Order: sequence, then C-alpha cells, then structure tokens
Amino acid sequence: MEKVVTRFSELEKQFSSPEVLADPAQITKIAKERSELEPKIQVFEKYKDLLTQLEDAKNLVKEETDEEMIELAKMEAESLDAECAELKEKLKIMLIPQSPLDEKDIIMEIRAGTGGEEAALFAGELYRMYSHYADVKGWKIDIMSTSPSEIGGFKEIVFSISGLRVYSHLKYESGIHRVQRVPATESSGRIHTSAASVVVMPEAQDINVDINPNDLKIDVYRSSGPGGQSVNTTDSAVRITHVPTGIIVTCQDEKSQLKNKNKAFKVLRAKLFDRANEKQRNSRSEARKTMVGSGDRSQKIRTYNFPQSRVTDHRINLTLHKLDSVLAGDLEDLLEAIRIEDQKAALEEQAKESAT
Repeated sequence: MEKVVTRFSELEKQFSSPEVLADPAQITKIAKERSELEPKIQVFEKYKDLLTQLEDAKNLVKEETDEEMIELAKMEAESLDAECAELKEKLKIMLIPQSPLDEKDIIMEIRAGTGGEEAALFAGELYRMYSHYADVKGWKIDIMSTSPSEIGGFKEIVFSISGLRVYSHLKYESGIHRVQRVPATESSGRIHTSAASVVVMPEAQDINVDINPNDLKIDVYRSSGPGGQSVNTTDSAVRITHVPTGIIVTCQDEKSQLKNKNKAFKVLRAKLFDRANEKQRNSRSEARKTMVGSGDRSQKIRTYNFPQSRVTDHRINLTLHKLDSVLAGDLEDLLEAIRIEDQKAALEEQAKESAT
C-alpha cells in the first residue's frame, strides 16, 4: 500500500504539470489510473487512523487506574481490533491484480437448451433480464443475431453490451441456467425444468485476433424468421465458417449484407479470442473451480424457481427469494456475492503461492 500511496502522489504531481495539461490523451490516462487508486488510498488512510486509535486504547488500558475506564477502553480496543481486521481483508482484496479483460465490452450468446419452446421462452426472459441490468448500469446493447422461436422467445440470441467495465460484472454468467415452473402449455399444472445456456465473451478487437482470410468460408442467403419463412427479398444474411476451428457464425438481423457481415466478424473474433483464453480459465486452481466455477460452459450455475420465487446460485450456495426483481434486472446482490467469493478464493491462492 505504501507503493500505491507513492504512485498516487506521482500521479497528483503529473496531473498538474503543464506537459500533461497540454495533452488530452495523457489527462485521460492519468485520471483513469488515479480514479482506480483513490478508493484504495481512502481505505488505507482509514485503516491507519484506526490503528492509531487502537494503539491509544491499548495504552489507556495499561495506564488507567479507574476500573470503569479500563473496561470501556478494553471494549473500544476490541471493537477497533475487529474493524482493523475487516479493513485489512478489504485492502488485500483491493490489491488483487485485476484482469486486463475486465475493462472490455462483451458479446453474450443465449441459447435455448432442454425444454423445447419453454426453453426458448426462458432464453428470451434471460435476454430481457440482462437488458434491464444493462439499462441500470447505463450500458448499450446491440443485437448481433437472433433465431426467434414459434411462440416467442429465442432459440438463440447473440448481442453485444458496451460500457464501463462490462466484462468485470458479467464474466461469471457463463454456464447453464435452469428454470423450474409450470409452462403455459402445460394443462395438468405439472412443474417442468427447462434450461438455457449463456456464454459471455470479452469483445476482441483486430489487434487481439489475427484471422487469415484463406481460413474463412463466407456464404450469403436470404434471411428467415420463425418457421423458416423468408423475411427479405435480397441475400442479406451472412454465414461465416472458420474452417480450422469449425466455428460458424451467422447474422441476418440487418437489412444490409455489409452490416450483417461486420457483425458476424465481430462475433467470430470474440469466439476465437475466447477459445484462445479457454486454457487459461481452465488452469485455475481447484479451490477457485470449486468456488465459482472454472468457466465450463456445461456447468449448471443457477436455478430460477417460480413456485417458490427463488433464485439459487449453485457455485456459492446462495439463494435469494426475489425472483421477480432479479428477472427485472436487479442482479447486483447476486453478482457482488459471486465476485466476493472469487476474490476470497484468489486471496487463498496467493497465500498458498507465497507459502511455497
């Protein structure tokens, strides 16, 4: 933390220098780093202040002769000691190096799984849930590709979310999401379990992924809606196949073939970039895999139970009885709990590495 304080002081000096003030790009860069360090500085200053108060309370216990004052000083020392320990753990978490991917925008893919039309309806609800959350955060959503189902919902929907640190908030959402409820088509009132898969990929710029044009097979065709009926009179839909990996990306939502092609390339880059990072995700320690999952897309991560109005995240054994508000985009409590458990696991991992 002393190093952080030193760096913060350097940034303060740079921020007021004529050279920096004359360079807007430098101002932005320094302001960004400064805003990232400031919360750590504030917690550290409070921690040091509490340590001073704790030392004073302990000295009072030693020096005081009045029994009542000694007892009060002991109680204060215990309270301050607990508060110091809490802030110390908070500082440790704040000092965990952040992933450079946390700053990135994302591409999210939601696909209906087991459950037929009911799964497609649930996939649509998941899309609306993330859309509401994006609205709350002030993020922008851009639909890349959709495959609507017959009675509403989506067999598959792919969309991008751009804004401030999107990946850092939603990176734990990849996996199988299950829903338990009585489908609208069920006449006997029997509860069914359906599922949809969610994949979250950090958006990749050209600099991240090198795509050889010779590795691509690009097809154009007429876009279609539910049931396969044609919804356009021109060959505006685009399908790109990356031959070496077998990855296929389609986009047909735009009327312009060029726009569909650009969106398809955006998704393809994200998929290739995500695949390149998969080994790193899967190499995380067993402790972290147990805590929040290893990024395995086949892992059942969450259940949405309608009869009991509850949402359960199986990775951290957390159950919230507020299904309606979660589906309306109130995800912060859920995401924050997962993030904290992941950070705790990262601390344990660091401690083990330091011990060895």
